[in-house]
Amino acid sequence: MIRPPFLEPGQRVGVLAMASRLDYETLEPAFHILRDQWQLEVVEGESLRSSYYQFAGDDALRTRDLQQMLDDPGIRAIFSARGGYGSYRILDRLDFTQFLKNPKWIIGFSDITVVHCHLHRMGIQSLHAIMPKLFGGEGVTDSIETLRQCLFGESLTPYTSPFHLLNRPGTATGPLVGGNLTLLMHILGTPSDIDLTGKLLFIEDIDETLFSTDRMMIQLRRSGRLADLAGLLVGQFTDMRINDSSPFGKTANEIIAEQVAGYNYPVCFDFPVGHVARNLAMPIGKTAELVVKEEGGQLRF
Repeated sequence: MIRPPFLEPGQRVGVLAMASRLDYETLEPAFHILRDQWQLEVVEGESLRSSYYQFAGDDALRTRDLQQMLDDPGIRAIFSARGGYGSYRILDRLDFTQFLKNPKWIIGFSDITVVHCHLHRMGIQSLHAIMPKLFGGEGVTDSIETLRQCLFGESLTPYTSPFHLLNRPGTATGPLVGGNLTLLMHILGTPSDIDLTGKLLFIEDIDETLFSTDRMMIQLRRSGRLADLAGLLVGQFTDMRINDSSPFGKTANEIIAEQVAGYNYPVCFDFPVGHVARNLAMPIGKTAELVVKEEGGQLRF
């Protein structure tokens, strides 16, 4: 995997909205951190102030915005201001020719999972991490700090997760891949689909039903995607929709545990990644070591 160059103060970075629209004012805390604390020159995309129904501008505008930043060798990183929905719509419109000559960091999570997978197919590392719209939230200090450390090439302290009854002990090493479970399902069979053999897969999701979570995990198992993992990190499954009139009978974690029960690799639940305040930066494509013991899990870089 090719690692884009680490950032240095004074360099230019881009902030745009690949997917859903947002209130520009919510970016003020992020601009303060990027400009005043990290000493970066921020190039703002037109999409930050645009809207087209639920999108941050129509597909043509968002494509143009991202393409310009991909092609500009002076922009050393690109932050997606938020997720939502929409980056999948423009993926096939993009030309990565110039980007591959001068790789740069692409940062985001949730809907941006499809972009990370596409970059992984091209052999480029990227960062599954907190996005600028969320920089002003409560409890996000660790999320922002791990992102800064990844971008500026500083050492990461091992990530830890507490004891969980469903954890499966073991040790495994492999490249990190993953993101939002729903988006990982949608790329199956497309040019953005990724090979999970020997990988440390991490998954998370939000606002899904337990029925759909079960269906997605079965699809991953039946397609063979779960059979040859090095290890599995189960992040946060938040705001799950419960059907009280027809209860599913299992939690999201229990659903996942059931579908990987036939394999021997380590599995770590309650990992700090997902649609939560403590969403630690995950350098996709970077080799890491997962250690799961009785007392909890640890991810070492």
